[in-house]
Amino acid sequence: MKASSIRVLLVDDHTLFRSGIRSLLQSYPEFEVVGEAGDGREGIHLAAQFRPDVVLLDLNMPGLSGCEAARLILEESPGARVLMLTVSEDADDLIDTLRVGACGYLLKNIQAETLVAAIKTAAQGESVVSPQMMGKLLNGVRGAAAQETRGSAPIERSVAGAAPTAAAEGGDLDKLSPREREILQYIARGQSNKEIARALDVAESTVKIHVQNMLRKLNLNSRVQAAVYAVENGLVQAPDT
Repeated sequence: MKASSIRVLLVDDHTLFRSGIRSLLQSYPEFEVVGEAGDGREGIHLAAQFRPDVVLLDLNMPGLSGCEAARLILEESPGARVLMLTVSEDADDLIDTLRVGACGYLLKNIQAETLVAAIKTAAQGESVVSPQMMGKLLNGVRGAAAQETRGSAPIERSVAGAAPTAAAEGGDLDKLSPREREILQYIARGQSNKEIARALDVAESTVKIHVQNMLRKLNLNSRVQAAVYAVENGLVQAPDT
C-alpha cells in the first residue's frame, strides 16, 4: 500500500454491488478498500475502527437509514468524507444527506470512471453531486427563495453547511474577476473542472486555481455552496429537471 492511498469503506446492503465496487477500486493503485459493511450500524463501527478517507454509503438500507448512518459516522469520525451512492433521485433525500454533512450525492447509474473521479474529488475535500441531482437541488433553492419573497417562512440556508447568502448580499460578487464569475456559472450548471477547462480552452489546473480563489472570496466551502449562491443571487437560473 502506498502512503498516499485513498482509504475507502464500502457500506451497502447488496453484496454483489459491493463486490463490483471493490473490484473496480482495487484495479487502481491509488485506492485501498479498508472494509465492507452490509448495513448502517456495521458501517458506523467500521468507520470508527478503520478511519477511512472516504465512505461510500448507500441511502436505503434495512434498519438504520444511510442518512442517519452518515450523521453518526461524521460525529464519530469528523475527518471522513461521506459520499452517498444511491438509486434515489428524490431532491429531499439529496438535501437531507447534505445537511447531515455528506460531501456528495451520486446515482448508481453513473459510469465507473465518474465514480473513480468523484472519490478522488471527495478525498481532496471537495463536494460532488450528480449533474441531474444538482439541477433538482438548485430548483429547490429557487422555489424556496420564491416562497420567501412571497412572505413565507424564511428558507433554511444550511445545505452543505452553506453560510447565509441572501440576494441582498450579492455585492460579494463584485469581488470576483470576470473569469471567476464565468466559472461560477459553469459550476452552478453542475460542470466539473475538466468540463469547464474544455469549454474555456484552458488547463484544468488553471480552473482549479480560479475555483479556489472564487470560494475564498465568497467565503464558501464547497462547489455545492457556490452553486446555491449563484442561484440565490440571480447569476444563473437553475437547470430544468
